[in-house]
Amino acid sequence: MSQKVDPELTAKIEKFGKGTWNECFHCGNCTAICPLTEQGFLFPRKGYRAIQMGLKDTIAGSVEPWLCYYCGDCSKTCPRNANPGETMMVLRRYLTSVYDWTGLARRIYTSKMFEIGAIVFIAIAVLLLYVSFTFFPSGEGNWIGQDGGVLINKIAPWKRIHLGDWIMAGTLAFILISNVFNMWLKIIFKDKSVKIPFTAYITEVFDFAWNFITQKRFNKCDGTKTYWFLHLFLMLSYVVLFTMIVFFLEWFQTDTVHPIWHPQRLLGYIATVGLFVGIIYFINNRIKKAKENSKYSHYTDWTFLVLLFLTTLTGIMLHFFRISGMPVATYVTYLIHLMCLVPMLTIEVPFSKWSHLAYRPVAVYFANLKKAAYKKNLVK
Repeated sequence: MSQKVDPELTAKIEKFGKGTWNECFHCGNCTAICPLTEQGFLFPRKGYRAIQMGLKDTIAGSVEPWLCYYCGDCSKTCPRNANPGETMMVLRRYLTSVYDWTGLARRIYTSKMFEIGAIVFIAIAVLLLYVSFTFFPSGEGNWIGQDGGVLINKIAPWKRIHLGDWIMAGTLAFILISNVFNMWLKIIFKDKSVKIPFTAYITEVFDFAWNFITQKRFNKCDGTKTYWFLHLFLMLSYVVLFTMIVFFLEWFQTDTVHPIWHPQRLLGYIATVGLFVGIIYFINNRIKKAKENSKYSHYTDWTFLVLLFLTTLTGIMLHFFRISGMPVATYVTYLIHLMCLVPMLTIEVPFSKWSHLAYRPVAVYFANLKKAAYKKNLVK
């Protein structure tokens, strides 16, 4: 299939991070050493070739950048120091913007001031909504329950907060799902060389779910067991807290101070530990730059980690202020918590880091669909 060459493609992609496209002379070492590459899905070299030739549509329709889990072996052994591992990361940012019909992902990834401005704008909007729909405690004794905890639902009624949760979750889900559909159009629908059997969409969905839950492909990379486990722990901790807040807020935001062994508190504590351990590990890696996949940090890597850390910290502070019977501190900390949480979710879920949690397993799913076609010789 013929396609137009975009001579500005390298310049466009360089805006998404470190670009070293001309250093590669296609020795194939990176592809040979990668434990995840396979027949039909060769990377990182394939991506380099498409970039250098200006094949914009080829890049947009590729799944390979998402199949890479950045173990760094390719960058360590590259004889030209072309850094193919980081190139795959840059392409993932670029592809996130390609799928996004709103154009916001591109603005967030290419303009530090735009991302910071968006965070501040959303935080101010949250502040105004919070002070409009909550109640500041006066006469602290009126806000304390019989068990000594703060009557948090008297300060910030869970039904009002829950309504905001659902509006935000619905909006973000619509954007992310529509972006995934756009991803399908570019990778599957527009690829006329492959005819996907309908049954494959059903049979491969179980592997998709398993990949989403476990990120099992990560385990195929040598020397990444700790990285994979902490990444998985961090992701599952986030999913647990997100699920409790969006779907079970009445149970999670309660006026009752439960015993420490109660499931509500145990789940919250375990998830909080998972978030803190993961955040500290990844921040430490980026500061020390000891690992190949942490040597080059995009500013969005840092804003994500900072927002996640502040959200986790204010969340645990809010919990302890509540069970300690400190209504004013609870009210203020709840506000700060939302001013960190809402911008993080609004920006990261559909447009930045958290969106990768959806795109990676979806890309594996699409790759498996194409493999099913290859097996049935449904390839032109």
